[in-house]
Amino acid sequence: MKTKKIIITALFAALTCVATMIVKIPTPTMGYIHPGDAIVLLSGFILGPVYGGLAAGIGSAFSDLFSGYVTYVIPTFLIKAITAILAVNIARCITKVVLSKGEEKKNHLLIPAIITGGIAGEAFMVFGYFVFEIFMLGLATGEGLTAATISSGAIASLEGVPFNIIQGVFGVVVSSIIYPFVYKVYTEE
Repeated sequence: MKTKKIIITALFAALTCVATMIVKIPTPTMGYIHPGDAIVLLSGFILGPVYGGLAAGIGSAFSDLFSGYVTYVIPTFLIKAITAILAVNIARCITKVVLSKGEEKKNHLLIPAIITGGIAGEAFMVFGYFVFEIFMLGLATGEGLTAATISSGAIASLEGVPFNIIQGVFGVVVSSIIYPFVYKVYTEE
């Protein structure tokens, strides 16, 4: 069973990487919007916090590495892993509260719980990139981290927030639509 979980984790990492790299909608901030966040969320929902977080973080980090966004590799790994972990933990908590013990299926999550967990996870993603870019842009000035460079970094970082929100909303919608199908296939023996 553990071998199967490792293989599925690697598959989700590869799917995350491919979904992030194949469809790229460029943004004015030199970034891009992509459907990879749907797979980031699905990784957590299907595999759980540990394996799902690893699949989400590794797949997303590799997509940044292969796409030339080397500066983002480590922050992306952390942000996307935490996105998946946060989303699945919140979805699990909501599902446990709503369902009685007799109604629970093995690791099955309710769609409203997935949507709520997905929104929380993606909100963290937006916040995580906002904070990282504040420091990255502040350091890019060459003056170090001062109040002036941090505030100018914050102002510049705000430009990327709407695009990250769009990406997050798309990820929540797509993952909540395809979760029942992926879950069914994953749980069939």
